[in-house]
Formats: sequence, C-alpha cells, structure tokens
Amino acid sequence: MDHGTRQDSEGLQQQVMRSADRQPFDLADRRTFGYHRKQVDRFLARARVAYEGGGDLRSADIRHITFDAVKGGYQADQVDDVLDRLEDALARSERERRIEVEGEDAWTSRVHASIDVLRGRLDRPDGERFRRPAQDRDGGYDRADVDALCHRLSARFDDRAEGADVGADHVRRAVFAAAPGVEGYDEAQVDAFLDAAIDVLSILD
Repeated sequence: MDHGTRQDSEGLQQQVMRSADRQPFDLADRRTFGYHRKQVDRFLARARVAYEGGGDLRSADIRHITFDAVKGGYQADQVDDVLDRLEDALARSERERRIEVEGEDAWTSRVHASIDVLRGRLDRPDGERFRRPAQDRDGGYDRADVDALCHRLSARFDDRAEGADVGADHVRRAVFAAAPGVEGYDEAQVDAFLDAAIDVLSILD
C-alpha cells in the first residue's frame, strides 16, 4: 500500500460519498468469501454522515466494525483499505476539533500524557508486559511477537530511527502467533493496549 495516499482524502471521499445506486467495491467471485454487501452499504451511509461532520461515529468505532463473510460479497481488502483511511480522516478531524476547543498547548499536553501512559507498559521487561490468560485453554498471543512490536513502539515514541516507520496502520495490521494458555499474553489486554496506541499514532501520523 502506498501510505502517501492515506493523506489524500479525495479518493476516500469518492467511495464514502458515492451514491447508493452504485457499487463502491469489486465483488469476490461466487465461490470466494467477501463482506456482506448490505452491511457494508449501511455502514458507509453512516460514515457519509460522519465524513460530513454529523452523527456520532468516531474513529475508534471504525476499528471494531465487523461484517459477515458471504460468498460473492465485497472484496475484503478494498473495504478494509477504505475503513483504514476513513479512520485516519476522522482522527484528524477529531484532533482539529480538540485543538480548536482546548487550545494547542493543552492538546499537546494531553497527547504527551497519553504517551506517558503507554510508556508505563512499554518499559516493562520482555515477557512481563501483559497478564497471562486466565486458564490454560484460553488463547493468547505469542509473547515474543508482542514484545517485538512493543520495542518498535518505544522507538517511535522516543523518536529513534528504528521506530520511524511505525504508524497507526502498522499497528492495525500487526499479526501475532498464537500461544497456548499461560505461555502467551492475554489477547483482550493486548488488543486494548494496541487500540490506545493506535489512537495516539493516528494523531502523530
């Protein structure tokens, strides 16, 4: 993906604002699963209102939206790309509104405070950053994979070269190997932390 296109809202606007009688995404073939068309269309109608400055949809909401998988649905990669760009666009709008209301100094202090909270966990030793799953049968994330991403996040927040390319999209698309029970990190806690990291990176990107 060309990350430069994420700063250009024109292509995003064309897909989000496209009229309901036009197909906004390519379809998977009849034997391949894609996203449920009506569910995506309904969400885009809601996103259109948010893109125009109305409604209650926020950037963090987009991160958790899910669609049913059906054969012949919209191609998932195309929908995911638009959702990522929409999340970034709404995050920028939210940032601008906060600066307008709070003032730039107060907003900057808030961002630094959020980074300090994240650093509190990032600075923990490898293997100890997150709790273990409650039971052996519960799934978890591989600790080494999660710790590796945490090292890169630390570098980004510390403005070190090895973290220069770590942005919100990088964290969104992070994939961790599965680990059985207490051998891994609790998935829900890791996901909540990464959501908070994405919120901050969306502001910084």
